[in-house]
Amino acid sequence: MTPLNTISSKPLRAALALGIGLGAAIPAAMAIAPVPVSAAEGDLDAAVAALRGIGSMTADFTQTDRNGTTIPGKLYLKRPGKIRFEYAPSARMLVVSTGKSLYLIDYEVNQVQRWPIGNSPLGALLDPSRDVKAYGTLIATQSPDVVSVEVRDRKRPEFGMINLIFLRDATAPGGLRLTNWVALDSQNNRTTVRLSNQSYGAAIPDSKFTFTDPRRTGGRR
Repeated sequence: MTPLNTISSKPLRAALALGIGLGAAIPAAMAIAPVPVSAAEGDLDAAVAALRGIGSMTADFTQTDRNGTTIPGKLYLKRPGKIRFEYAPSARMLVVSTGKSLYLIDYEVNQVQRWPIGNSPLGALLDPSRDVKAYGTLIATQSPDVVSVEVRDRKRPEFGMINLIFLRDATAPGGLRLTNWVALDSQNNRTTVRLSNQSYGAAIPDSKFTFTDPRRTGGRR
């Protein structure tokens, strides 16, 4: 999935939607050389605890491609493995993970694409079998309040990489609030997702993680 230069491009829409396509650069404070994990082992443990501690979360998000094109929307996350990127109506697309598969629904052309949740950088957020600590490396930042973790399986480069960025916050699960991530696919295409107005513990119905299949009248998955 190689991003193109227009938002109407199907490859770009797919890359944007799945967080595997990236446009904005990693902030300089979060792009310094990795530090030895042993020097800050507690922060890696805290990041893992923060991810595992999110039973459910809602947030507003903005998603930016490499050309600076930004799409806003609403995020719904529910463990294990469920997520919904509800984009602004003008985007005419939706991304949903049902717990096993990640779907891109493109209402502009009435198409549906499917990926196993473990086969993208978002697997670090969604795949219950993904061991974030085993594949995670702490990245140095310029602020003691920011924790940055790069997650990649070097034996499976086709799964890409995700850089998860947290802010210390005693009110968030594990004491860290997930604020944004930068995802890199196997073709080095990047996507930045920034979160705001995070809310934890809400009862999100499973119906949020279904969708109307545009290829079938009245169909849902």
